[in-house]
Amino acid sequence: MNSTLILGLQWGDEGKGKIVDALCKEGSLVCRFQGGHNAGHTIKVDGSQKVLHLIPSGIMHSSSSCIIGNGVVISLPALNEEIEMLSDSGISVKNRLHISNDCPLILPTHIAIDQVRDKHEGIGTTGRGIGPAYEDKVGRRSLKFGDLADLELHRSKISELVKYHNQLLTKIYDSTPIDIDLVMEELTSFRKLQTNFGCDTYKILHKSIEEKKEIIFEGAQGSMLDIDHGTYPYVTSSSTTAGGVSSGLGVGPKQINKILGITKAYTTRVGEGPFPTELFDEDGATLAEIGHEFGATTGRPRRCGWLDLHALKKIIFINSVTELCITKLDVMDSFKSIKVCIDYEDGKPIYETFEG
Repeated sequence: MNSTLILGLQWGDEGKGKIVDALCKEGSLVCRFQGGHNAGHTIKVDGSQKVLHLIPSGIMHSSSSCIIGNGVVISLPALNEEIEMLSDSGISVKNRLHISNDCPLILPTHIAIDQVRDKHEGIGTTGRGIGPAYEDKVGRRSLKFGDLADLELHRSKISELVKYHNQLLTKIYDSTPIDIDLVMEELTSFRKLQTNFGCDTYKILHKSIEEKKEIIFEGAQGSMLDIDHGTYPYVTSSSTTAGGVSSGLGVGPKQINKILGITKAYTTRVGEGPFPTELFDEDGATLAEIGHEFGATTGRPRRCGWLDLHALKKIIFINSVTELCITKLDVMDSFKSIKVCIDYEDGKPIYETFEG
């Protein structure tokens, strides 16, 4: 077996999807283990460019199969939209996409809570319900992908969950409640997704390991957004580091042969949060323009700055990175000289300058 974990070592947008695309071989199994449709991987195969938010990048290769593991939270409308987009492009997902029945679902109430909360707290989330969905998972309240198989059986559970969410919306955030009929309508209309793709993904993964197949574990976002090791509280709600693979897929750490860390030759960040090497001058504007730094998911402009080796060293250690890939080196051709942060002093970066 040859298994590779592909991780972002910064705040996301490092180019992980393109690397997954490049490493996919015939018969590869590509697995997502965390996050939701708040991450966007832009890939190009045979002249066709697609942005995938939930489905692993390997789906673009007809000989590859894909798993969405239990650590991923699922928006049913977003999932259905991606499947239809691929189908319209002549890319079949039938018998190639496998989704864990244990994936928590993102409900319309999660989205409402996320959006109204971010107005109060200013974390800079995508407003897609990811955080509230993970809260319910930890709180043991989640509706799971497999529950779609029998909605009547879980109707009281759904009712209590929506009631709880509406209490938050009305009592805490002074916002409008969501009608349970709207929630039930969405769940009912997308039940076919569970019928077509829901399964015990552990069995597929275990069989692939036994058959020594090529396996790629595809990380979403970046390690510096990790719920435990990122720039808290300006982080995502899942484990974006190597530790998330085991819990998010049900595979032991010894089953990971290589850990490939992806970093840009400079640094970018979307949303709020600390960014020691951020540039507010012409150099920052040049990085954004030449690097086309706009979010694939939100379209928001990315904040740009010099490469932070001090932060990178910590993240490499946390992930036990065995191999390193640097993307967008060509962007640096635009500079006569570049700076790299090698340490901090009183919270400010110490730079070393190199000729361009």
